[in-house]
Amino acid sequence: MFLALIKKEFLLEFRQKSTLGGVMVYLAGTIFVSALCFKGRMDKPTWNALFWVITLFTSVTISGKSFLKEAGGQGLFNYLHYPARHFIIAKIAYNMAFMFVLSLITFFFYALFIKNEVENMSLFFVVLLLASTGLAGILSLMSAISARANGNFAMMSILSFPVVMPLIMVIIRVSKQAVDGIEWAAIGFDFIIILIALNVLTLALSFLLFPYLWRD
Repeated sequence: MFLALIKKEFLLEFRQKSTLGGVMVYLAGTIFVSALCFKGRMDKPTWNALFWVITLFTSVTISGKSFLKEAGGQGLFNYLHYPARHFIIAKIAYNMAFMFVLSLITFFFYALFIKNEVENMSLFFVVLLLASTGLAGILSLMSAISARANGNFAMMSILSFPVVMPLIMVIIRVSKQAVDGIEWAAIGFDFIIILIALNVLTLALSFLLFPYLWRD
């Protein structure tokens, strides 16, 4: 059932190919404009911060609509046919995979239009995976809360940013080590442990709280 839910999410998302096309145009356009503004004179801290700002807004756009489309008859169908915990975990898993792929695409455009400042690539990709997991968990849950409160995308964004900010701050600190080229043996693992703990906490809260939203 879990794989069937992920397949359903994939089919629904890509039924409208304009969705992916719009995200790609947004990413390419944003990074290209950033490259024109900085004219290739971007130091490493700025490069790192701008990368995560673009990734954050892309994630909000993608994951924010997860439950806003689960309304009316579609929502009733899902409630009758799928267990709540299976449903939320499938949503988070799909959003995490989608956001990880979009992060890789963002990095590709970054390297193409600006330059590649990352010196420790393996650490950077680990951070991308952990960031995608954490953002998917938070934004999926916030989208569910907003949908159950008859909210819209704006409400979901307002609810998400105060919760996302601590996660983003930790992500930026860890990814800066990758950008600076710090080797694995010299990495301060405190922030990586904090990032993993935040991911576990986010997933646990989604797993525990979503059934109450599901029944409403």
